[in-house]
Amino acid sequence: MVKKILAFYTRYFAIWVVLFGIIAYWKPGPFVRVRGGMDWFFAATMFGIGATLELEDFKRIARKPAIVLIGMCVQYAIVPLGAYAITKIFQLEPAITAGVILTASAPGAMSSGVMNYIAKADVAYSVSLTTVSTLIAPVMTPGLTYILAKSALPVPFWPMLIDVLLIVIGPLLIGFGVRCYFKGKIEKVLPVFPAVSATFIIFICSLVIALNKNYLANMTGLILAVGLVLNIFGMVAGYAVAWIFRMDVRQRRTLSIEGGMQNAGLGTVLALEHFGERAAMPAAIFVFICIMTASMAAAVWQRRPAEPVAK
Repeated sequence: MVKKILAFYTRYFAIWVVLFGIIAYWKPGPFVRVRGGMDWFFAATMFGIGATLELEDFKRIARKPAIVLIGMCVQYAIVPLGAYAITKIFQLEPAITAGVILTASAPGAMSSGVMNYIAKADVAYSVSLTTVSTLIAPVMTPGLTYILAKSALPVPFWPMLIDVLLIVIGPLLIGFGVRCYFKGKIEKVLPVFPAVSATFIIFICSLVIALNKNYLANMTGLILAVGLVLNIFGMVAGYAVAWIFRMDVRQRRTLSIEGGMQNAGLGTVLALEHFGERAAMPAAIFVFICIMTASMAAAVWQRRPAEPVAK
């Protein structure tokens, strides 16, 4: 019964995001008061994700390094550069510019594996891409943000790098170590971790809405348009790159979803920590957008047969 409740809660977490976002808009006080626990909550989420990883996930990366490298080029080159171009086209203010670029420079979203499973894509490839992008995020995320956003406002590279190490890589590796050491016991509580991740996304989106209540009426339309353009660009770019390199259909779908889904939860945390509340708005809104578009793509693709994964 508990597993069914957790599965239901996690599967429909987009509904809870909207519901609690509305509550946060009308009653921001309770959400603002718990802001101080944000880093600990995110670290707990990353611990849970690390506990779901297995040694086979890392072996899979070593067997096909070329396609993982191609995926990293989409994740950490094409999408961030696209975000930079979008900020220039829309002539965004400095804080929003930093938020958009930071969102695009974040590693792959942890929920992308679920979307790829629904889409009948290559889930193993998705896990490999998300794992590698997360492991190199301490350098890539602050580095790309510094390079692309420093003309808009000062970017604290080293504090961002340290934050990513402390709240992403450290808990992830600890979770992986616990999984390896207590494998039999940890299996019993694994269903809890996706629910924890969903709860964090709900919390962080609600917090950003609460902090930006006075700005939302004027800025949401513009940021929504920017986020949608960035998301669609990432999905199209991912599919196109996979097609150019003659990957099979399942891998094209995977790279498309990965290109459009960034870890906006991490982007929101870093934006709040280093750039302010307004800079966090693009990342928070991007959570809604990438979940919705990936869900629609997955719903279409699951009804269409795909080629088997290339050997």
